[in-house]
Amino acid sequence: MNQIEIIRKKRDGLALTADELDYLISGYVSGTIPEYQISAFLMAVYFQGMTSAESAILTRLMRDSGIVLNHDTIPGFKTDKHSTGGVGDKVSLILAPLVASAGLYVPMISGRALGHTGGTLDKLEAIPGFQTQLPLDQISKQLEDLGVVLVGQTEDLTPADKKIYSLRDATATVNSIPLITASILSKKMAEGIDALVLDVKAGSGAIFETQDKAWELARTLVATATEFKLKTSAIVSGMEQPLGNAVGNWLETKEAIETLQGGGPSDLLDLTLLLCAEMLCLAGMSSDINAGISILRQKIDSGEAFSKFLEIVARQGGDVSVVEHPERYPRAKHERQIKSEADGVVKSIACREIGNISMALGAGRHAVEDKIDYTSGLVLQKKVGSAVKKGEALAVAYSDSDDKIAACHDRLRDAFVISDNSVSPPPLIHGKVDASGEQRWDVASKAFV
Repeated sequence: MNQIEIIRKKRDGLALTADELDYLISGYVSGTIPEYQISAFLMAVYFQGMTSAESAILTRLMRDSGIVLNHDTIPGFKTDKHSTGGVGDKVSLILAPLVASAGLYVPMISGRALGHTGGTLDKLEAIPGFQTQLPLDQISKQLEDLGVVLVGQTEDLTPADKKIYSLRDATATVNSIPLITASILSKKMAEGIDALVLDVKAGSGAIFETQDKAWELARTLVATATEFKLKTSAIVSGMEQPLGNAVGNWLETKEAIETLQGGGPSDLLDLTLLLCAEMLCLAGMSSDINAGISILRQKIDSGEAFSKFLEIVARQGGDVSVVEHPERYPRAKHERQIKSEADGVVKSIACREIGNISMALGAGRHAVEDKIDYTSGLVLQKKVGSAVKKGEALAVAYSDSDDKIAACHDRLRDAFVISDNSVSPPPLIHGKVDASGEQRWDVASKAFV
């Protein structure tokens, strides 16, 4: 078999066979096929796409490139959630302990920040001592004991995805639907789960800005997962403005803690409860979304969800005292209010720009090896639809460098567009795709129809 002919075949828009894809992927993982040829293959896929059969084959090959976990000895329903990424998205930190407190098992494997979107691992590692790299036997033991573990991808899990993802990022082929599908599902299926809930973002802060592309991705993910008999539901949610108020690692972790304790911003809580309730429905533990939300609210109100988070932190080496007393956490050396220059109503917020500004303040990385300042970032004081007066704070910026704040000041102010007219917030939920088809979210009834 010849990799050049395989690349040419995909370049010309033809479907590849299982043997051809296996030849490419196994050859790349073993080192017999060089990066430049896989780069050419990825670009061919980016422009020509893949059939549903090809997507399923690629997903299987990437899953099987390493160890596939098996939790059959642990009684109970295993499930996970994956978000396609957004600004201020700290849902995983709340969701995992919350659904675990309701009786589900959550072997959550997450990633790091790269670009304008944050990473769950970086937010967890903002807690002093928290360990996200655990050996497989420890992952299984913690899952059995606590019902939940929050870790990063190991060398043994989907090595093909790990190599291909870094190459996609370097070759501008990240937002290819077949490649996204194989990347997400190979990792999640390697976890050994029974069901998966996906949060597919649409909006200016998401990987896809248009709803049409987000819906297409949701359909492809669900269809491919169904090929593997994995119960999967994809919620299409809005990312036209940051989720919650905090953007930046410790700032987001602190907001997640507040939410687990019964506070937190309403949009963050509402989306988290919906995703968690969908997980309960897939597990057969709830008859519908609203019944599931009722169960989950009880877990928050009783303190069980927050107690579960404390258990996770203690088990993975984190400093429980700063979770119980966030006020003890070191503050950024510098902070500054960014004030409105006019009276009015916030018409829009440049969501991706907010993510980029947070990164510029020190909260993100341009390359994988970059160091993160956990205390940096920003906290929005106003969201879309909020009334604001001249001189009132739109956001507060935090950084260990006052020069970085000064450099971002005008960018942050200009990210808020102020209008004279009243404005409604953008939709938080658009709809859902599952094995039965598509449904739209009805705000009035708070249900999918």
